[in-house]
Amino acid sequence: MAFSVALPIADRRVAHDFYRDGLGLALADGPIADDGLPEPLIFTLGDDGVLVLVPRDGFGFVSADQEVAERGHSECILGVTAGTPAEVDALTDRARAAGGVVKVEPGDPGWGYRSTVSDPDGHLWILQVR
Repeated sequence: MAFSVALPIADRRVAHDFYRDGLGLALADGPIADDGLPEPLIFTLGDDGVLVLVPRDGFGFVSADQEVAERGHSECILGVTAGTPAEVDALTDRARAAGGVVKVEPGDPGWGYRSTVSDPDGHLWILQVR
């Protein structure tokens, strides 16, 4: 079984740069749109998953017209696992440099080493050791 996650975004270039440079995701091939990016904007998540980034004004097509949460309101939290605390630290630094906001600095609050960042559209990501 394969999985996909679709997220609403405000700016295709900003989102593209964050997910490519900040989280190190690989961009899937597709026809090139006027902005020079593939359309649809899809990143691979391992062997069997994809992240689909959809402009907010078109998100109703994939959400069955369900209202999109306002920026800063999270209905889910996504995660990326790393092998070591140093990898979490490096991923956190990359996310910050690519326009993400670090909400919780890397550390171990008692249940595993992790940090929390938001992407440029406010979607939360937990970066954690497996």
